[in-house]
Amino acid sequence: MSGYWDPHIERMPLEDLHSLQEDRLKFVVRYVYDHSAFYRQRFKEAGITPEDIKTLADVAKLPFTKKADLRDNYPTGMFSAPKNQVVRYHVSSGTTGKPTVVGYTRGDIETWSESLARALTSLGLSRDDVVQVGYGYGLFTGGLGLHYGAERMGAAVLPVGTGNTERQIELMQDLGTTAIACTPSYFLHIMEVAEKMGVSIRNDTQLKVGIFGAEPWSLETRKRIEANTGINAYDIYGTSEISGPLFTECQAKNGIHVWGDMFLTEVVDPDTGEPVAEGEQGELVFTTLHKFALPLIRYRIGDLSVMSNEVCECGRTHPRIMRIMGRTDDMLIIRGINVFPSQVESVLMRIPEVGDHWEIIVDRKGPLDMMTVRVELTESGFSDKIGDLMKLENKVSKELKGVLNIAAKVDLVEPGTIPRSMGKAKRVTDNRKV
Repeated sequence: MSGYWDPHIERMPLEDLHSLQEDRLKFVVRYVYDHSAFYRQRFKEAGITPEDIKTLADVAKLPFTKKADLRDNYPTGMFSAPKNQVVRYHVSSGTTGKPTVVGYTRGDIETWSESLARALTSLGLSRDDVVQVGYGYGLFTGGLGLHYGAERMGAAVLPVGTGNTERQIELMQDLGTTAIACTPSYFLHIMEVAEKMGVSIRNDTQLKVGIFGAEPWSLETRKRIEANTGINAYDIYGTSEISGPLFTECQAKNGIHVWGDMFLTEVVDPDTGEPVAEGEQGELVFTTLHKFALPLIRYRIGDLSVMSNEVCECGRTHPRIMRIMGRTDDMLIIRGINVFPSQVESVLMRIPEVGDHWEIIVDRKGPLDMMTVRVELTESGFSDKIGDLMKLENKVSKELKGVLNIAAKVDLVEPGTIPRSMGKAKRVTDNRKV
């Protein structure tokens, strides 16, 4: 097993960790009550004041926060820090086309970087490594999150972003990349391209670690990657609302470490909101304990997992969440981008030539996910002129990409082509085997 970035914190006795969490929970509840009109009103509606929170168990008295709250208070209505203390914004797309905005103080950036420095160290990485960051940069949190975390650890960073795969493979060889962070589907594509180039990742590069996330991937995919390349493949987890990518597995590969001094983690029944027993599957709920621009109280992530509070064989005492088993909503993840059917609908219904019926078909062609949107046209919108149809197809495709931030194949069909349903319409057909 590897060493530790901060052994005092990472191996803190459970009693001391729980005491620290309790102190920070009481602080953040008081902080949002004093600085957030949103939470002050929520607490009032729930009949709660900061004085009612005395122990960790009292977290159950606090109201949940949901992604809809962030959208309803767009852009910064839920922020708890003044504008002149916010040093960065990240923005993610929303189900209705309305994004969620996340802000960071300088301290929040430091906490985010610290979280990933601990995580990357737990993978056996150090300042002697070269980390190739193949997540998207910009408004998406993945690229900059890993970038700052690796730099905080002292490693050299190669900020390649996404695409230009042959060049990425060349740089991997030329600069001695030892770790790569990207989506698992993109790494499968890298493997495929490398083979066509006559490059063996096992023998012709120094790559030893893959940090894969931003989309679901199975243990079978991990085994295939490791068998074909000789690297160790690790899961990474986080969401933009709570900062971005934050946590990874350690070398034991038995759950993702969630740093308890930064976050209080709960697992609840998705239907009732009541806590589930340890070891049972439920919806993840996070309370930020050390975040100031946008602290969140009992934020319902929507991801389903199992939590363990047992001390890991690596010696870290912080809780672990197991591989994400699914979501409570209908979100699709296509090449690392979140896509909601309601986003697609909001685009299509703005185009007069488009009828009321449409569907999404997701396939995996080779290592990459492909999304097709079948669109039924209105009688007036349908034309027997190829040029007119191509023009409309390009229009629909452009509008979709503008909202989804991902290209989708558009298939225009005649009126009456898509099957009708007397009940809830089946909008999505996902043919992938994740």
